[in-house]
Amino acid sequence: MPDLVLTGGRVVDPATGLDAVRNVAIEDGRIVSVTEEPVPDARQTIDVAGAVVAPGFIDLHSHTHSIAGHRLQALDGVTTALDLEAGLSPVDEGYRAAAEQGRPLNYGFSASWGVVRMHVVDDIPLDGRLGTFLDNISSPTWQQETGAASVGRILDLLGTDLDNGALGVGMLMGYAQGVDPGEYVDVARLADTAGTALFTHARDLVEDTPDVRIDGANEIVRTAAETGARMHYCHVNSTSRRRLDRVHDLVTRAVQEGARVSTEAYPYGAGSTGIGAVFLAPDRLTNWGLTPSAITYVPTGERIADAARLQELREKDPGGLVIVDFLDEDKPEDREYLLRALEYPGAMIASDAMPITWRDERPDPNAWPIAGNGVTHPRTAGTYAKSYRWLVRETGRMSLIEFVSRASTYPARFLAEFSPAMRTKGSVRSGYDADLVVFDAEALTDQATYTDSTRTSTGVRHVFVNGTAVVRDGAIVLDAFPGRPIRSG
Repeated sequence: MPDLVLTGGRVVDPATGLDAVRNVAIEDGRIVSVTEEPVPDARQTIDVAGAVVAPGFIDLHSHTHSIAGHRLQALDGVTTALDLEAGLSPVDEGYRAAAEQGRPLNYGFSASWGVVRMHVVDDIPLDGRLGTFLDNISSPTWQQETGAASVGRILDLLGTDLDNGALGVGMLMGYAQGVDPGEYVDVARLADTAGTALFTHARDLVEDTPDVRIDGANEIVRTAAETGARMHYCHVNSTSRRRLDRVHDLVTRAVQEGARVSTEAYPYGAGSTGIGAVFLAPDRLTNWGLTPSAITYVPTGERIADAARLQELREKDPGGLVIVDFLDEDKPEDREYLLRALEYPGAMIASDAMPITWRDERPDPNAWPIAGNGVTHPRTAGTYAKSYRWLVRETGRMSLIEFVSRASTYPARFLAEFSPAMRTKGSVRSGYDADLVVFDAEALTDQATYTDSTRTSTGVRHVFVNGTAVVRDGAIVLDAFPGRPIRSG
């Protein structure tokens, strides 16, 4: 007797090519049948006629490590949220804290090269928190070249995290552009030896910063060719901007020659990070063709008036989150760059979801809905619905089944190479985990904006994680915490 049957939905499964009306039976957190025939005697039946039933979306790039953040993403169709660009260290502490608090979604982390480097070079403590990186983001010490002994210690600590199940290594090279390229190669070799991957926020491109130690795109593809490591190019849209075609051409040639390089993108023209990031220094903004007024300081909502105010905030609150305009979504030519980043062959959709910032008194972080003083980047709440709206419904540039591939099937296949838990995700078929999203193809859309950033997407009817509903009839199930840890094998 199945625990649950979803009846009459349009099952869209890129992994098997299925796109047809089927009944999906679930038992003990797994899919036990996908059939045209009625399934009798289920303990519970939900009629999902007229809706799409798809594998839940798998986000490779989410920095929201909270219950409230997971709920925002659940209402955007996400069932697995992984922080692989920044990561945590020690990774065991990150997994322990998440398990202790409970998570609505599956969760996982890479080993944080940035935090480990801060610890070795700048004596910053390792505590398994993302906030540790943001708090020390502006320190120049950790951003510079170091000696062989320190590099060896960095590799040892990253190796320990990999031994403890970290999903690869997160490399924030764009935040430490003075580091010797040889260190990047050493870390890539370590990840390859461990059978995992390197997730890179690239350094600047040479067109923007002529004196950069190595062009960011070239560093990724060259290291992939030299080491054979799996290399994942994080948010290619925000680090490439109007140089996107040159970067795509480089990646395409590398892949054709046998390098293992993948990309991801999100559908927003503004990025978000800590205000102390090296590339936001007043004397560096011109490299990207920006002025201080392109930056909004999230804790107050203010547009930064001038270089003096920018420097003041960088010194006072280096980890304070900002939103940085780099492309104008209202301009057709800029929107085209974002669309092309999303539809590049094999590209995965990934949100770069950000933590929630509280503008005054911090409420119970588990409270729902999120209090009005909680703000973030709209990509936290709307990446998948906005990608769907742009690519499928409004432009027809992508089929529904291709969209689901990029949101779920591609990430699952990529991670399944080194994470056993991912081998039964990203597909709607018997024996696979019941991580499912049920949505209205005509109604799925984003609602979050830069001024109202926690408005949840609409059109998601139900979300199941390991067979448990975390969204039911478009509403969060408040006592559901079925998320499980995702580790490397």
